Amino acid sequence: MSEGIARDAGLEAENERLRQRLAALEAELVEVQTRANAAVAEWQERAYWLDRWHVDLNALMRRPGASEFRAALRAARSVTRFFKRVRRSLQRS
Repeated sequence: MSEGIARDAGLEAENERLRQRLAALEAELVEVQTRANAAVAEWQERAYWLDRWHVDLNALMRRPGASEFRAALRAARSVTRFFKRVRRSLQRS
């Protein structure tokens, strides 16, 4: 008889552990869905404005000089980031 009670207690403990794990996974799923929805909304907003301004990025990137222009933008961005880092480090000291 005590074997049955011990087994039932073990099953109840396992069920409770599984319920807690399920609740944690459901919470994680909600978080992932929220982040995915925010990302989709952001890209929809960008696409809206590109459509409104009649900008075709594919056609624009196929034009001569597009890759060089992107490289120049990346270089300018890296210089800007460098100076921001320097300014932050000087403000901390």
